[in-house]
Amino acid sequence: MPVMTLRCRQCLSVLVLAVSILRLAAGAPAADQVLRPVSARFAAEDVQETPSFQRHVVNLFGRLGCNGRSCHGSFQGQGGFQLSLFGYDFKADHAALLAQDKPRIDAAHPAESPILTKPTDADMHEGGQRYEKNSWQYRLLLRWIQSGAKLAESPDQLTRLEVMPAEIRFRKQGEQVQLKAVAVWQDGTREDVTPLCRFQTNDEAVAKIDEAGRVTAGEPGDTHIVVSYDKGVQPVPVLQPVSELTDARYPRVPTPTKIDERVVDKLRKLGIVPSEACDDAEFLRRVSLDMTGTLPTPRDVELFLADKSPNKRARKIDALLETPAYAAWWTTRLCDFTGNNDDQLVNATPVRGQASRQWYDWIYKRVAENTPYDELAAGIVTAVSRQPNEDYFDYCREMSELSRQEAKKSYADRPAMTHYWARRDFRDPDARAIAFAYSFMGTRIECAQCHKHPFDQWSKDDFRQFKNFFTGVVAVERRVSPGAQKQYAELLQQLGLKDSRGNDLQRELPKLLEAGKTVPFSEVFVARAAAGRGGRNAPPGAATAKLLGGDVVDLAQHADPRQIVMQWLRDKDNRYFAPAFVNRVWANYFHTGIVNPPDDLSLANPPSNKALLDYLAQGFIASGFDMKWLHRQIANSRTYQAGWEPNETNKHDERNFSRAIPRRLPAEVLYDAIQQATASDEQLTRLQQDIRGRAIAIPGPGPRNNRAGGAAYALSVFGRSTRASNCDCDRSAEASLLQTVYLQNDRDILQLTDVRQGGWLDQVAKQLRSQKPAPAVPAADAARELQGHRKQIESVRTRLAQLKDSGTPEAAQRLEKRLALLQKEIERLANKPAAVPVPVAAATADLEPVIRQAFLRTVSRHPTDEELKKSVSYIEQARDPVAGLRDILWALLNTKEFIVNH
Repeated sequence: MPVMTLRCRQCLSVLVLAVSILRLAAGAPAADQVLRPVSARFAAEDVQETPSFQRHVVNLFGRLGCNGRSCHGSFQGQGGFQLSLFGYDFKADHAALLAQDKPRIDAAHPAESPILTKPTDADMHEGGQRYEKNSWQYRLLLRWIQSGAKLAESPDQLTRLEVMPAEIRFRKQGEQVQLKAVAVWQDGTREDVTPLCRFQTNDEAVAKIDEAGRVTAGEPGDTHIVVSYDKGVQPVPVLQPVSELTDARYPRVPTPTKIDERVVDKLRKLGIVPSEACDDAEFLRRVSLDMTGTLPTPRDVELFLADKSPNKRARKIDALLETPAYAAWWTTRLCDFTGNNDDQLVNATPVRGQASRQWYDWIYKRVAENTPYDELAAGIVTAVSRQPNEDYFDYCREMSELSRQEAKKSYADRPAMTHYWARRDFRDPDARAIAFAYSFMGTRIECAQCHKHPFDQWSKDDFRQFKNFFTGVVAVERRVSPGAQKQYAELLQQLGLKDSRGNDLQRELPKLLEAGKTVPFSEVFVARAAAGRGGRNAPPGAATAKLLGGDVVDLAQHADPRQIVMQWLRDKDNRYFAPAFVNRVWANYFHTGIVNPPDDLSLANPPSNKALLDYLAQGFIASGFDMKWLHRQIANSRTYQAGWEPNETNKHDERNFSRAIPRRLPAEVLYDAIQQATASDEQLTRLQQDIRGRAIAIPGPGPRNNRAGGAAYALSVFGRSTRASNCDCDRSAEASLLQTVYLQNDRDILQLTDVRQGGWLDQVAKQLRSQKPAPAVPAADAARELQGHRKQIESVRTRLAQLKDSGTPEAAQRLEKRLALLQKEIERLANKPAAVPVPVAAATADLEPVIRQAFLRTVSRHPTDEELKKSVSYIEQARDPVAGLRDILWALLNTKEFIVNH
């Protein structure tokens, strides 16, 4: 770079001074000056300033609510007049005001313009009076009309929106603070735009804000005020301490990690003291379930409690990260985010149900090997079916070999996972852009598909330009690339399927595949590159695309525009890619994200702790996108290891991570936990080491993935992700009556808690030398069981009537099936002969160890002395020890302590 001489610097100083003098002479403010608000500049009747349509008129419409959903911004408009929802479609809005059939502007008689006469007359205007005649709003619009009602040829670029104060710290309820918003434009203009802003609060209980930008403190806590103007959206943190323990009065709290430092920095402002650290048993159960979706075994618990080394928690975290269950559970979570659903993969492979398994296996291999997250994502984002120098025959031969039941190769070994692009709901470019933003950016951009995003900076044009990266680029239909059409036809002819089409072809291919034949496979390919290989020109499509908040890209210069998107995601300044993954992982461990909901990274939904999110995102990037680094950072923190029992200062805190929030186990984890708790020691060891048959390893929610007995019904009841839309809400953690019914009386639970071959109770029965239960049920027990089933039927019938009234047929059908099973069970019990139980004695010394085992298997701790005493007493009064222990096990499975992680 050339060195600037002293003379050059002097010339530059003179030039800057000259420009400043010219700006002042022309009436423009200096760079550090701020234009007064329009409420002051247009207050006088003789005002001569010409307002800007973009900077003033459109934003005034937004402030007055004219372009809102309930007014002229609705899709139907109001009174024959329609504005773009939330503004920013300047050409459309300007055209609507000047429409010849029903103009809202009278250029010859400006004061008679409908946009002035109607909003000032409450009787004439359906929306009521919006402003008064001769007010500053009235004069601003009048001056714009008098000046020719012009629209600039190109939009002005807002550089940033500054809001003062940047943070509000209230001391008591009722205090008030006035916000000031300054728009900074690309031309250097700075203007106080407070009267033109829209204000909203994210929690009215903590802070309210009026139309003028005056914030009033509510109850103690924290939230954000969101200020919107033009494309700018600026959140302002609002805090009010919940106690007097703030700043210098805050007690000493251990902060052994960088995470803890940032969490406590926020808690100190709020006067919230974190809970004490959890005990070892609680930690082990929590981290095992969160990290691996798996209960610790009784032996795991006892060894961990007996270990007195100071670093045993860190060592346990490292050990869990090397287990197959860790890879399985986090593969399931990544399949949630990326949308692995067999119902959307009908024609991705010749064999139905195979694509979702290949999708799962491909991700599992990379999670198990700790492949950097950006490389894992790139293998999906930029995926194509054929590798360089691989012709269509070679591709089909390879895919045929690895698609057979006894395949020696695995789809997971291929460098790219193409099924993401082969989904049926992925054909439309708009759908691709929306789903892509959800999967890899953790944000919802679908609002900008039709109008200015109400909670972010994106306009309809931003969405259109972003989707161009996926328009005319990736072909995902059931077909092959242009250059492979001849080979495809030859392959069909060799198989004797030359004239087969559609379903006829689809029925034959799996048979031929298992017979060892090479069959044709669909391709995911880049249309531009494929057209080049086939000797054709690139297909028609958008000439340019634009990254969200980034640069315009000439698509003609890139064979695969997705490569540009992937480079952008990897950039250290990208505010989506790394933060989205970090936030989702954090939410898994804490039940709530730093940004919550975790799939809504937007300017109007800011992080509860920005410093914390920034630290983790930057550290994740610096680590080389090391997923295990992230898990270690979180799990080793004092914040994660805090207890769930609240103190006086944090009993209402659910967003600042001052304590563990008890949360129901995810569906797959809960189902597996029931299986583990009731399995024999031998089975339990296998379930720990082998993920086959585990619910956390079921590839997708489609019917072909739900053949594991009652798993499908149970997983549905407990809210497994349906992966039906681009929303984390596809997975439910809500409680329901069906869940209670399942845990108490479902046939699966009754069988698992019975003395079945290979079950734990069978193992205990042999240990106690107790006879196995007689083939007939004792009369008293049969009567109790019949009574329980009848009560359950009444409950199910009541719920069934409610569901039918509410119009939810799928849930009603499931309950009807459940009702039929209960009725059959009643018939079986009613017809079964009674038997006289044979009491089996067992010493208290024999009972205590198995009771401890029951507690260790379910709630991962030893029973208290009182729990042990009551359990022994109950079993001694039972018809036999095994029957009594069965009741104890059933009761433990139905405790909140079992079904929640705490």
